[in-house]
Amino acid sequence: MVPPPAQILVIGDELALSWKDGSESYLKLRDVRRLCPCAGCAGERDLFGRLAKPPQKPYTPASFEVAATTPVGGYAVQIYWKDGHSDGLYPWAKLREWAEDPPDLPPLEVKTLLPTL
Repeated sequence: MVPPPAQILVIGDELALSWKDGSESYLKLRDVRRLCPCAGCAGERDLFGRLAKPPQKPYTPASFEVAATTPVGGYAVQIYWKDGHSDGLYPWAKLREWAEDPPDLPPLEVKTLLPTL
């Protein structure tokens, strides 16, 4: 089990983690959001192991802005995104793994919402 970091900060477009062993990790917020582990984003497996995944909701610029973070137990952080999404619990071990070996993600399409009159 990876212990929680000593500090977690949002710096520009990155999530910065300062680990208790003195190392630091930096993750792009766009990648962290796209890797959200909640069932609505990543899907969930049924009893037979089949993955059920809902259609991807469009991302907006607010999808990649952090409103707040809350530690969950000693194993994860819950990230509250400015578009209202907050279902995913990000385990410290996964965040560290992604920082050390970033996953390959497909190109990103961001929808810009026009203001309503």
